[in-house]
Amino acid sequence: MSAIKVLELHEIEELRQVVRLFGGIWGVNPPPVTIELLRALAHSGNYVAGAYEGDRLVGASVAFLGMPAGRVLHSHITGAQAAGHGVGLALKRHQREWALARGITRVTWTFDPLVRRNAHFNLVKLGARPEEYLPRFYGPMEDVINAGDESDRVLAVWRLDAPHVAAAARGEPYPATVPEEAAVALECVDGRPVAGRTDAATLLVAVPPDIETLRRTDPDAARAWRHALREALGGLLGAGARVTGFHDKAYYVVER
Repeated sequence: MSAIKVLELHEIEELRQVVRLFGGIWGVNPPPVTIELLRALAHSGNYVAGAYEGDRLVGASVAFLGMPAGRVLHSHITGAQAAGHGVGLALKRHQREWALARGITRVTWTFDPLVRRNAHFNLVKLGARPEEYLPRFYGPMEDVINAGDESDRVLAVWRLDAPHVAAAARGEPYPATVPEEAAVALECVDGRPVAGRTDAATLLVAVPPDIETLRRTDPDAARAWRHALREALGGLLGAGARVTGFHDKAYYVVER
C-alpha cells in the first residue's frame, strides 16, 4: 500500500479520469457519476479523491456532507480497479483523516450485505458497523455488478473517534468476539441459505462465499440468499439488535 498515493481532486481532467474509472468498474454507460457533479461537489467543499499508483489512477472515492451538519460525511461511491491491492484501504484512511481534520467524527455509506469481502473489509479492517437494513434501497440496478438482484443495502456507520476504529487505522484489525453459547441464525449449506436458531443472545448470520458469481451461475440460489438475509439480518436490526463484528470472514456477529 506504500506505493499508493491519495490526493484530493479538483481539475476537470482529473475528474474525467474518475468518471472513466467508475464506468469501467461498474460497466455502465453513462457512468454512475458525471464530471459536472464531481466538479460541483469538489468546488463546494465535499470529498473527491483519487488513488494513484505512480501517475495512473487506480481508485477513487466521492463523499458529501450529511446531517447533522458539520458532523457527518456520507461516502457515496468508492471504487478500485482491482481488489486486494490496498487501494480501498488507502482511500478510506485518507477519507478518515480528511474528515477528522474538519471536525467530522462520523462517516456513513451503504454496502450490499451479501458481499462477503466487503463485509470483512468494512467491519474488520475499518471498524464500521451496519446500523440499518435498507431493502431495495436503489431500486432496480442494471450495472454488471448488481444486475438481476434486488438492491438491498445496509447503512454502515464509521465512528472515527471510537477506540477500535483508531486501532484499525493503525493496522490493528478488530476481531469479533463469539461466545461458546452463540447460535447460528443463518448458515450456508451446499451453497444455499438454511435458517437456524434465533434464541441466543449472540447470533451468527452467514453470507455466501461469492454472491456475485452466484448471481450468474445460480440466480435462484442468489435470490434465496437475498431474501434469507433480509429476513435474518434485516429482522434482527429492525428489532434493535446490534452487529458487533464479522467472524471467520463468513458470519455477521449480532447481539440482541
